[in-house]
Amino acid sequence: MSAEYYELTLTDLTYGGDALGRLDDPLPGTHGRAVFVPFGLPGERVRIRLTEEKRGFARGELMEVLDASPDRVTPRCKHYFTPRSTVEGEAAVMACGGCQYQHMSYNAQLKAKAGILRDQLQRIGKIQNPPVNPTVAGPSPWNYRNHVEFHLTRNGKLGYIRSWPRSGSLENVLAIEECHLPEPSIDALWPQLEFEPETGIERVSLRSGASDELMLVLESDSPATPELEIEAGISVVHLFEESSVVIAGEDHLTMQVLNRDFRVSAASFFQVNTGMTEKIVNHLLSHLTILPDTNLLDVYCGVGLFSAFLAPKCKRIIGVESDMSACDDFIVNLDEFDNVDLYEGRAEDVIPHLEIKPDVVLVDPPRAGLERGAMDGILRLNPHTVAYVSCDPSTLARDAARLINGGYRLMDVTPFDLFPQTHHLESISIFEKR
Repeated sequence: MSAEYYELTLTDLTYGGDALGRLDDPLPGTHGRAVFVPFGLPGERVRIRLTEEKRGFARGELMEVLDASPDRVTPRCKHYFTPRSTVEGEAAVMACGGCQYQHMSYNAQLKAKAGILRDQLQRIGKIQNPPVNPTVAGPSPWNYRNHVEFHLTRNGKLGYIRSWPRSGSLENVLAIEECHLPEPSIDALWPQLEFEPETGIERVSLRSGASDELMLVLESDSPATPELEIEAGISVVHLFEESSVVIAGEDHLTMQVLNRDFRVSAASFFQVNTGMTEKIVNHLLSHLTILPDTNLLDVYCGVGLFSAFLAPKCKRIIGVESDMSACDDFIVNLDEFDNVDLYEGRAEDVIPHLEIKPDVVLVDPPRAGLERGAMDGILRLNPHTVAYVSCDPSTLARDAARLINGGYRLMDVTPFDLFPQTHHLESISIFEKR
């Protein structure tokens, strides 16, 4: 496709980080095709180059900001996207894919995320005037991640999947020299890691626990143990298929939330922003009506983060989790409670066979949202309250529509900024039976 250049005004932010505008010279029979422009901001007049054209929309590369938004700021990271008009050469515009919002002031990020969540609930969920609260800000917009996952270049350098250019012959992994998202203990270690070219390692993760204890996790498809020099005091674990081999140190970290310790194994999921995780836990504790006779179902319960704080308040808690590593951690983390049970299996397989009638169902699904069988099972259980912890507003909106059609009313939606500088957002929605 030959390069085509346009000037246009951007009007909105879309989920995923792109700004939206309309081409000034519409195709016959249209009102101007929508064009999605990464790294733009609403209200800006920009010059773009079209990189992809479809019948109903197009994608463009930001060439120059002609009239900047007052919310535009200078990105902190050298690997963040820079408009081509300010640099020379194709390599200069290669951008890391880890962040999408570094060009936006933090207050604008918070407002944008609440707006995007509201838009998704309206457009996908068909919910008029959804009760979306302002986004809860993080303790720090930088150096907040306790878990960072790197990919390796062909030369064994640590990097991230690049976001720009989106196609071409360039290597997909961009080697990085700086990153402003990891916690300080991780940030001090990762630049020291070196690997031989073509090691077979697919991913390299660093996790930070309580007292800054560190774990290096190496993931590959091969059972062959990677060779590397180990720094004293660092746990190193090799994950392949469904196996875990400890190369040095321990097979788990201790994470601390609200002064409570949690065992988290190398293969187990845990929230990456500890400070914001505490705010989410406190939000659930203050917004859920829990009585001494309450039965609660914790679906996708993971290592037991929420159950550990809710168990002292409930008559009974049942956890449902499919990941074997997380189940092992759950058993350890909830061992002190006699009123907690755990079912290992997929939610859509377990829930339809439960005999308990829960008063409250708490779900924290992956980005894909609730499986149809899990949703149908929850509706049959007919709890008074459903609390939905979401990491994807589009699948939340879809599931919210299903719950509302099943007789529930959306009472409250609160977005939490677990991932500053990125388009990702967490939220908690409270549904009550009508």
